[in-house]
Amino acid sequence: MILLSSNDMTKLGCGECSGCSSCCRGMGQSILLDPYDIFQLQIATGQSFAGLMQEKIELCVESGIILPALRMQSETDACGFLNHEGRCRIHPYRPGLCRLFPLGRSYDEKGLHYFLLEDACRIQNRTKIKIKKWLEVPALSQYEKFLAAWHDLRKEVQEQIIKRQSDNFTQKVNVQMLELFFQKSYDTEEDFYQQFEERKETADKLISNWAE
Repeated sequence: MILLSSNDMTKLGCGECSGCSSCCRGMGQSILLDPYDIFQLQIATGQSFAGLMQEKIELCVESGIILPALRMQSETDACGFLNHEGRCRIHPYRPGLCRLFPLGRSYDEKGLHYFLLEDACRIQNRTKIKIKKWLEVPALSQYEKFLAAWHDLRKEVQEQIIKRQSDNFTQKVNVQMLELFFQKSYDTEEDFYQQFEERKETADKLISNWAE
């Protein structure tokens, strides 16, 4: 596996998908959402987390942590944001995993890296594009810093859940994390990253208390 940075080029170009929407269908609960995704969806739809939960997203369990994911619609097995032409209705605000495809992400002590999922996209003869252009994320370095912090935070929470091996503790942790990072609405007029850092400070204190 070749690890890449956002300044590297790799075969991602697909002619704007040419109406192909295979990666928006039949994905189950695999499109997990992070706090930035929820912030973006609030902007795109004008809905709160509770409103999005009505039909566009759902909760799932990933390594003991309850997280939101895009919901596939029962009648079409497609993302609820896909229109009849096979196009994303919220493309400028699409979740991070949707932006990433067909890339994967990995984390180590040096930070975040990307890698190409060679056979994930069915379109052949893709052209080379710089990863940062493909992602189309404003302030990409800030976004990558957030992703690394969110990854580390999830890892810490998972370690506490594994250490305790208690259903009551797991339930309490998930209630607190869901409320702190998802159910509590973000101010879409304010900087997301500052809001995340403030919430992360609260989470760090909670984790410290759990560890005692």
